[in-house]
Amino acid sequence: MAHAARILLYFLFAGIGLTLIASGLMWWFEASRRLARALNAALGKVADAIIYDLGGQKAAGLDFTNGDLAIMWKTGAQGLVFAFDEIEGAELIVDERVVARAQKGESRKVLNETHAQASKVTLRLMFDDVQTPEFELNLYGDISHNPVHAKTAAEAVRIGRKWLSHIDAVIKRMPGPSPYPPEETEVAIAHEAPKRATKAPTIPPPWDDDDQNDTYDNEKY
Repeated sequence: MAHAARILLYFLFAGIGLTLIASGLMWWFEASRRLARALNAALGKVADAIIYDLGGQKAAGLDFTNGDLAIMWKTGAQGLVFAFDEIEGAELIVDERVVARAQKGESRKVLNETHAQASKVTLRLMFDDVQTPEFELNLYGDISHNPVHAKTAAEAVRIGRKWLSHIDAVIKRMPGPSPYPPEETEVAIAHEAPKRATKAPTIPPPWDDDDQNDTYDNEKY
């Protein structure tokens, strides 16, 4: 009887151990945590701000210290990092309509409503890149039990508006192009300008003077 009890205890402890291991693996490989680890690895530090897509496959993170924005898709398997000067702007889209925008060279389109009854909220990031000019993140529309996602449309709009403020501040922080060329450019242009050729003074050949002197001497004598 005691032997059977020991065997049952062994199985019980083994089951508890396997359950703990499985729970730990599920926690470690959960989609939002994988995306956060991928963003942190791409930025080289913990991201200062992260926003997640509802599908659990995409995310974006900001690094205010080094001036970078990272985007990830395929649950962090692929991604890109953009410098702040490569960011063109961002748009907040509610029910397929752009309700707020921050873009280079334009005045910011301010959000005037909370859109609490919206059925879909999307954040679109825009970059100065040929292959990846846009990157969209769905913030509200599908049901999600993950705490990193918004539970209401108003909360999703608030998150999107906060990211628009981040992007607007980034755009305003970037220095605009100077209307005057830098000093080094002016010096280079001056060196490259062709120099005007100066004509050398003409000096009569020495034999011409000798002929004149010989004629003068013959007339004298």
